Amino acid sequence: MSGDASGPTDASDDRTAPGADDGAGDERTAAGARASTDTDTPLLDVDDVVKRFGGLTAIDHASFAVEAESITGLIGPNGAGKSTLFNCITGMLAPDSGTIRLSGTEIHGQPPNRIARRGLGRTFQTPKIFRGMSVRENLAFAARGQQGEQPLSALVRPGAIEADEAALRERVDETLEFLSLDHLADEYASGLSGGQRKLLELGRVLMLDPELILLDEPMAGVNPALADDLLDRLHELNDRGRTILLIEHDMDLVMNHCDRVVVLHNGQTLASGPPSIVQEDERVVEAYLGGFADE
Repeated sequence: MSGDASGPTDASDDRTAPGADDGAGDERTAAGARASTDTDTPLLDVDDVVKRFGGLTAIDHASFAVEAESITGLIGPNGAGKSTLFNCITGMLAPDSGTIRLSGTEIHGQPPNRIARRGLGRTFQTPKIFRGMSVRENLAFAARGQQGEQPLSALVRPGAIEADEAALRERVDETLEFLSLDHLADEYASGLSGGQRKLLELGRVLMLDPELILLDEPMAGVNPALADDLLDRLHELNDRGRTILLIEHDMDLVMNHCDRVVVLHNGQTLASGPPSIVQEDERVVEAYLGGFADE
């Protein structure tokens, strides 16, 4: 299968640079964040966040919390500000005001690579992958903290480099098997279907070992069989202790598979709570759900 050798046309620099180092004194690993999290503190806390673009207020004092080891759905009409809010949480945009905390630590305004190292990973509506690399190479490239990236370490600690590379290969193989992509490991990413690309992007996120995973419309454009497989993988990740916050327009999926639902409307948090409560909220039905609550 011929590959696209033109480079990472779908990949983002800051968004997919998990190994970048901007200062050891400031670094806090995801494991450290997990260890310091108070049981009463939500894993993610969005508090009174505002984001404006000129005269347009895209996020208007939005507030909600995501509890650890939960699956939370973020829903709302097109243009409600969902992806903009994701961008604020992940550091791609800086909010104009408000506070965003991850494991009790303020992260708003920090660059994406630093937030990723604190234990947050994110996928996009259109998968960000390196089409000219194989599936295996895509996963390996996403792993952070590789000693081989440091020339001095490669010279003075060759044994450690070899052990590091062996551990990386094992992690890549485990991720490929978990996502049922092992049979495509050596194929170019450019030859994958849309659903397989979404699985690959999820795999790249998993190589960061995040505690919180943000998924932007993970089921959009995915055939039903592959969507069911992807949903099974998300539940298995949640069972393993991962926390998931997803944007999704499939209301059956959200109401049947999420522990909590946050409704965004005109940039504001309209409602937040268990699906059974949210879908009965008259404001939500009027603004977004329509006839779903009557089904």
